[in-house]
Amino acid sequence: MIVERFFCENFRNLKNIEIEPCPNINLIYGQNAQGKTNLLEGLWLFTGLRSFRGTKDAELKSIDCGENDRTKLGLRFFGGERHQEAEILIEKKRKAFLNGVELKKSAELSEHCHAIIFSPDDLTVIKEGPQERRRFLNTAICEVYPAYSELLKKYNRVLQQRNSLLKDLRYRDTMYAFLEDYEKVLASYGAKIIYTRKRYLEKISKYLPEIYSGLSGRREEIFMRYETAAEDTEEAIFEILKKNRAEDILNGSTSVGPHRDDLSFTVNGLDVRKFGSQGQQRSVILSLKLSEAEMLKNVSGEQPIALLDDVMSELDPLRQDYILNHIKNWQVFVTLCDPFSIKRLKAGRTFHVEKGTVTKTGEN
Repeated sequence: MIVERFFCENFRNLKNIEIEPCPNINLIYGQNAQGKTNLLEGLWLFTGLRSFRGTKDAELKSIDCGENDRTKLGLRFFGGERHQEAEILIEKKRKAFLNGVELKKSAELSEHCHAIIFSPDDLTVIKEGPQERRRFLNTAICEVYPAYSELLKKYNRVLQQRNSLLKDLRYRDTMYAFLEDYEKVLASYGAKIIYTRKRYLEKISKYLPEIYSGLSGRREEIFMRYETAAEDTEEAIFEILKKNRAEDILNGSTSVGPHRDDLSFTVNGLDVRKFGSQGQQRSVILSLKLSEAEMLKNVSGEQPIALLDDVMSELDPLRQDYILNHIKNWQVFVTLCDPFSIKRLKAGRTFHVEKGTVTKTGEN
């Protein structure tokens, strides 16, 4: 996928802007709070997903909008071996159009527009607890295997039922006979989730080491491991659930399963979460995102665009140079505050953002 033209009206703080990005690196620079991230957010909406900032659609409209004004975004892109056009209208709710035809749901754009996003908030995947890493993994898998989302819903529904039963059993042990039924279903769904996660991680592991190595100038090696207390078979999970029944009843919660699993990352043998520098932690997330893009490309047949928000902060010049000059055959949008980074760009286009206005400033 290649974005050829992007425009928006009454979107966030952006004026009525229109840009024509180049097919490789596009640098979007300016001071903070000028609209750089808003531009990336506008592009991201064409994936059919919610804002990566968790913003409601009503909050995407310009604060200067009147009650009857609408927000409009447009995209001309090359994808599916042809030139296409998409539009998004935000009034009371979001509407999406592809090649002049209104879609039933804006989410249908995800079949035609593909992107990956890096934002500073993604650093919680490294810095915070296992829940953030599971959320990242689940979201990434859902983009590649949509059916995985339904599997998660089924697992979580049965998990809640077992947990409710565990709490009741502390006072009414007559319901103990129902426990095994829940455990069998939970083990079935849990095995499928763990298997899917392992298969996904095996596939992105084909890309992750090489991407991270290039980003670090061949100075560092990354290793990723999926941590689980259960195997990916129904029998193994069922047995461990039975083994932990007494403890689970005491605590009123299920202690083992994919809802407790974790991801760990080491660089040159050291735990990145505990011992990694800010630049190394940022490099791990960026490498994961770029590996995710390779997976999307393999599944969809289209190279997703890369939206990198404030990715250059806390990276040394070597890592910055990799982003600027060594990501090949991709269309990349990078926001940054430091205009001096532009001088190191060997091939690409630059845009300056100030007070919601976007101006093309150069091309290398």
